Amino acid sequence: MNIHHLELFYYVARHGGIVPAVRNMPYGIQQPAVSGQIARLEESLGTKLFNRRPFALLPPGMELYEFIRPFFDEIDQVGEAIRGGSAHQLRVAAPAIVLHDYLPEILRRVRKHFPAFRLTLHEAARAEAERLLQVAEIDLAVTVIEHKKASGVRSRALLELPLILLVKATQRLTRADELWGRDKIEETLISFRRSDPVCLDFQLGLQRLGVEWFPGIEVTSARLIERYVAQGYGIGLTVATPGFKAPKGIRALKLPNFPKVMIGAAWTGKLSAIAQQFLTELEREAISLRKSRVVAI
Repeated sequence: MNIHHLELFYYVARHGGIVPAVRNMPYGIQQPAVSGQIARLEESLGTKLFNRRPFALLPPGMELYEFIRPFFDEIDQVGEAIRGGSAHQLRVAAPAIVLHDYLPEILRRVRKHFPAFRLTLHEAARAEAERLLQVAEIDLAVTVIEHKKASGVRSRALLELPLILLVKATQRLTRADELWGRDKIEETLISFRRSDPVCLDFQLGLQRLGVEWFPGIEVTSARLIERYVAQGYGIGLTVATPGFKAPKGIRALKLPNFPKVMIGAAWTGKLSAIAQQFLTELEREAISLRKSRVVAI
């Protein structure tokens, strides 16, 4: 028997079906792949292990599940013991502004509950944060949350933030709608990648206005957007983070009636106690920011 097939069957039996198993696996895998590998396991055993609809373990499946369950139930704890206790480490990915402006205070509150732990911080935009989650190099990411998530990724919404445009202060533009009436917008749009939710939401807003304006410069961080706007390369698209103040030499333009982006926490599998505490502190910080109404410019 293939050990990976047994692992997949363990999750299917534990969570009561293939679909819920895919949602709860600690790594990304598509439903058809699970179905195919379970079928190969049944073929190798020469028997059916469970009924699909409605889900129900058959006697051979129950026997196999009871045999493999102790091993897979304890495998995480054994891994933690071998690594020296991953329960005492926290690995987080977030954009630079979150790492710099918000996490120090949040982590200080976490340390009240866990005085000693190893901390690893990754500066990462959404795509890189998702990759780090999928390969289990981080415990949790603070990032833009999409309606359609990658397989196996769980999330918790924290803050809804408005989109804004950034222009060099020497430009005459004072309102975004001054752009929409033009036959063609000549300025270069500086933004995250076209596949990023921030860019996708902006394009949705433009479609509603009947305006075409696509990124001419794509970058991976808000800091780079600000830098290139300040150097006169074009107009930047970004998110108004809590307490946002435009850097010196840059003016922020509101985008009323444009979709807002959801910032949240994302993770895979079961959170450790310290990661759960970190998530709790993130939620408390988000509630505080919403109450203070500093999320709008």
